[in-house]
Amino acid sequence: MRISAKADYAVRAAVELATAGDESLTAEVVAARQNIPVQFLQKIFHELRRARLVVSQRGREGGHRLARPADQISVADVLRAIEGPLADVRGESPESIHYIGSAEPLQDVWIALRTNIRSVLEGVTLADLANRRLPKRIATLAREPESWVTR
Repeated sequence: MRISAKADYAVRAAVELATAGDESLTAEVVAARQNIPVQFLQKIFHELRRARLVVSQRGREGGHRLARPADQISVADVLRAIEGPLADVRGESPESIHYIGSAEPLQDVWIALRTNIRSVLEGVTLADLANRRLPKRIATLAREPESWVTR
């Protein structure tokens, strides 16, 4: 799975909003804190609003804040809002792809991959990140030496 810059920025911005609690933050403040181009961030906030993850308020006290508590928004929610499904094959869901012959078991590989991606990304909330406390299962997985090997 490849995480685009846009998706990375979206998660970082959402975590920044999570740390602010009920306080609204302007796009300029979030952009400065996370080193994200402000115009790009404004487009991201638009997509997060459309997905009902973020609400915005205009005016002097305006800005952006999470639409629901940070412990109710997973990293997966943010990524889906920005990128769509977490795992697809040629733009289709793995269960809708059918292979024949020796490639037939490949569908199960794609489904298992999606399950594992969801297991990690749905298991981490914005509150976990904002509080710098990952769930034990995720932290343990990230500390595994094999997790740091790039191939």
